[in-house]
Amino acid sequence: MTRVRLSVAERQEELLRAAVEQIEARGVAAVRIADVASALGVSNALVLYHFSTKERLVAAAFAYAAEGDLARLRKILGRRTSAVRRLRAAVRWYAPTGQAKGWRLWIEGWAASLREPALREVARDLDRQWKAELAAVIAEGAAAGEFRCADPASAAWRLTALLDGLAVQMTSYAGSLSRAGMLEWTDEALARELGLDRVTPARQSA
Repeated sequence: MTRVRLSVAERQEELLRAAVEQIEARGVAAVRIADVASALGVSNALVLYHFSTKERLVAAAFAYAAEGDLARLRKILGRRTSAVRRLRAAVRWYAPTGQAKGWRLWIEGWAASLREPALREVARDLDRQWKAELAAVIAEGAAAGEFRCADPASAAWRLTALLDGLAVQMTSYAGSLSRAGMLEWTDEALARELGLDRVTPARQSA
């Protein structure tokens, strides 16, 4: 069957989507250029033409996944509603039983980044941007008098640290904590950071 001729940008996006899928299925260490090529029915040479090495392909694939997640986060945080509602929606979306990134992909990425400088930089940049986006909305809500938070940056650090830790536990040890229990913990953590008694579905729906 004749393949449709794609632009360079379209071809690279196709390759990156396939790479993300293969990393999720096989893991960073096991995935090969050949796996990505085979998934699309193209040659290894084509993949290497665009990314030159497996390491560059993997780093680019994680950056691609991160850009999609950041775009979704910004959409949630940009809603025309209260800061509390936006923050709760973002935290629940990011939570390991929510609809955010495939957590296996990111746990793989964190582990591999210990040995891969390019991947480590991608992970570090993603982490910085997530914290900055959350901190900005926390600062906005505090300035508007919705809640109290003297240090939005530190609050964002603590919230993301909790969510990342829960993700590792729930992905590695499935069934160790119920979805309801995990969401209750995240709501309680958000309420503490914002100086609120509670952040509940009835008062602050996502």
